[in-house]
Amino acid sequence: MKKIIVSFFLLTVASSYSQELNLPVFTQYLADNPFVISPTFAGIGDNLRIRANGLTQWVGIKDAPNNQSVYADFRIADQSGVGVSLYNDKNGNTRQTGAKASFAHHIILDYYSKQYLSFGISYNINNFKIDVNALDPIDFDPAITNNRFISNNNFDVGLLYRNKSFYLSFNASNILDKDIDNFSGIEPSLLRNYQVYSGYVFRNSGNNRAEIEPSVYYQLFASDRRSSTDINIKYRKYNRYDDYYWGGISYRFLNDQIGKPLNVGPMVGFKKSNFYFGYSYQVTLNELSAYNSGTHVVTIGLDFLQGISDCPCTQSPVHD
Repeated sequence: MKKIIVSFFLLTVASSYSQELNLPVFTQYLADNPFVISPTFAGIGDNLRIRANGLTQWVGIKDAPNNQSVYADFRIADQSGVGVSLYNDKNGNTRQTGAKASFAHHIILDYYSKQYLSFGISYNINNFKIDVNALDPIDFDPAITNNRFISNNNFDVGLLYRNKSFYLSFNASNILDKDIDNFSGIEPSLLRNYQVYSGYVFRNSGNNRAEIEPSVYYQLFASDRRSSTDINIKYRKYNRYDDYYWGGISYRFLNDQIGKPLNVGPMVGFKKSNFYFGYSYQVTLNELSAYNSGTHVVTIGLDFLQGISDCPCTQSPVHD
């Protein structure tokens, strides 16, 4: 039991750092919202797309991490896009709030073979706060009577290559080092992390239009060289009105422990007219699984202004 408690403490600390290095990405990006991962996906569609996510991690454990976020992106002109994201993240007695403003430009490499290249950049502002009022006075200096707060500015940059049904995205987040003058030096100043996201959409045509989309998502944290990989597969079934339902499964593991998954879980959702809904459940596959009921992610979305751009570089059932 003591070993489990120690393991949980270390995992909580690691999660706290990782969430500040990069907001927790579980399966939000698979809810038809790859803009979660990279600014290159801003305006990738031919509409205004809004997605709101609610994430609750390790349900059943007191003060477990939870996160709320809103993402919106849309086309400007024919080959550019902009986006914005807002988030609120709580992990124990630490809180983060922040925003990202993104711009992407989409280039047609070859019209006939449907090859496109996108460039993206985001400006990020992150507010990190330690709520000392919620701490036990025995555990810290009673002379500290005010909350510890710091604000940081940073940037993300990315590239996205698409060739018909294949896509490959590379993104570098928090490319600037962090100012930690207000802290004791135990937190990392190197916040840079890298993500690679790639997949392929297998389609059939006709009245029973359906898609199978396997994908891989790789994350590398520069501060301590930790890395993880998601292996995903999704199935979508369309009707004649372009409404669809979908289901899938995701498997995440640390790259030095391939045979020991961090979590695995199903995903389901649907899109009806301009309304989108998605739900994901991930179960923790380690000793902590006996103390929590997993992680839940709910996504609600709206799509507006369909056909805002007629450029073939948009991502839509018509052009893909």
